[in-house]
Amino acid sequence: MAQISQEIVDEIRQKSDIVEIIKEYLPLTQRGKNYFGVCPFHDDHSPSMSVSKERQMFKCFTCGMAGNVFKFVSEYENINYMDAIRKLGTRLGFQLDNIKREKKEVHQKEFEIMNLARLFYENNLNTSQGETARNYLRQRGISEEIQKEFQIGLSLSESKLYEFLKKKKYSENDLISLGLIHEVNGKINDVFLHRITFPIWDKDGNVVGFTGRIYEQGRTPKYLNSKETTIFKKGNILFGYHIAKEYVRREKRVIVVEGNMDAIRMHTSGFQNTVALMGTSLTKEQILMFQKLHVPVILMLDNDDAGALATKNVGDLLEKAGIEVNVVRLSGEKDPDEYIIAHGIDAMEENLKHPISLLEYKLNFLKQNKNLQDAKDLREYVKEVLNDLKRKDSLTIDITLNKLSKDYNISLEVLKSELDKEEQKEIGPPKEEKAPSKRRKTRYEISAEHILYYMMNEAKYIKMYQNKLGYFKDPLYRGIANEIKDYYERNRQIVFADFLSYVETSPLKEEIYEIVGSIKEENLVETSMEDYMNIIKENTWLDKVKELKQTLRQTIDQHQKECIGMEITEQLKKIQEIRKERSVKNDKI
Repeated sequence: MAQISQEIVDEIRQKSDIVEIIKEYLPLTQRGKNYFGVCPFHDDHSPSMSVSKERQMFKCFTCGMAGNVFKFVSEYENINYMDAIRKLGTRLGFQLDNIKREKKEVHQKEFEIMNLARLFYENNLNTSQGETARNYLRQRGISEEIQKEFQIGLSLSESKLYEFLKKKKYSENDLISLGLIHEVNGKINDVFLHRITFPIWDKDGNVVGFTGRIYEQGRTPKYLNSKETTIFKKGNILFGYHIAKEYVRREKRVIVVEGNMDAIRMHTSGFQNTVALMGTSLTKEQILMFQKLHVPVILMLDNDDAGALATKNVGDLLEKAGIEVNVVRLSGEKDPDEYIIAHGIDAMEENLKHPISLLEYKLNFLKQNKNLQDAKDLREYVKEVLNDLKRKDSLTIDITLNKLSKDYNISLEVLKSELDKEEQKEIGPPKEEKAPSKRRKTRYEISAEHILYYMMNEAKYIKMYQNKLGYFKDPLYRGIANEIKDYYERNRQIVFADFLSYVETSPLKEEIYEIVGSIKEENLVETSMEDYMNIIKENTWLDKVKELKQTLRQTIDQHQKECIGMEITEQLKKIQEIRKERSVKNDKI
């Protein structure tokens, strides 16, 4: 599989105007020559992200996220950098099917095996042996179109998959480790037998596992999932995410259900912005995936006690991560799949039009199994509500306290006093030792990073560095300067946005992006570059003086001492000249 050339990457970048691309994701307002919008990469309430049409870059002045158009799409869409290039290139008509994907380089064989298994199961469903399963799917409202979109298949009653993959020269160990076969009583069998198969995909659309469902009475269990493997970690998966994410952006919200079948039913019914948790728990990896969607969440988990509790727990985790959460609780049926079959698409749409806030849901949930006419139960209920309120905004607190006061005839002052006590519990007693603050950068570090930033932006600053400085004592800054010079020598020009693409595979990529994100300076001034270089020179000469003084203390020979003394004087003279020059500049200002 060929690697895309740097020339093609640059052409795609140059034809993908960053302002127009970012406008597709969020509103931008022009102020002067730049555009500003709310940063999607942190909890931003006022526009702190600047987008430069001239330099084709974005930068948030609060969280420091910065980069070119590929970086924005990669971070916003939660896809890798190469897939961001693929996405934008495909829009422009580039044929990029042969671009090497980053993750497939690591798990190429595993993905090949799982994809072959998926194709094998799909083929089974479309044979004469799949007629009963096809009828079952039709009766459940799963059309052939949906079967193709979700790559639904069928495992047969014999271990045919093992035989098929064995002929492809894959080892038993590989197939066992991927959860496709296992050994039973000394005999190798397929794990999935006589079940309709539903592939499970990672966020990039690679098949990493399967769910098998019975379609005839008398077999158990109803569902069978792949075991966790090197490529399948249940906590890293949101079922249907790779299909749903485009619809999520369009609808500006994501619907979350429990089971795979619920998600498929929602998709068949026109609610394609749906993903499934594949259970009732939520991991930090899944929370990050939701955060990167940048839309509110509607929780619509199963209509049972476990689903009710999971709605509260999952909602709390999402809300704590800064995600807006609303809730739909279906009545009469166990889950969205059964609800749509029983009541139809219009009834589901009506439910989704009227979600309630997570707080409103919890106010009702916390009443369960309590007699609010009983003073003890009422006190416990109010305490639980106040405990939840301490993390809410002042308006929500005010509305809720007034509601509690009115509904249960409790003094508003008492409620406020009790809330203050709950908040003090969370703050806790003052700690004697403060956590260590982030180390402040030295003048040398600040100057070096500004020099490098200037060099990334204009060729004249590369020449100034080469002619007047030429060297950083620090290997990190020296390495970044070499990356910049290497790019310039190859291309005979420096284009900031293309340079960021160029260093995507560099071991110094993260450090380069950190510098880009930390520099607040918008207008580059040649005299400032001179000042930064002088600080580096002064620092270098001061280090040289220290080194010479150390040598002087250890030298016995008188003539050598005189030579070292003269060299120290020369270095100090250069330092004085730079300081005098800086002082004159400051006086003029």
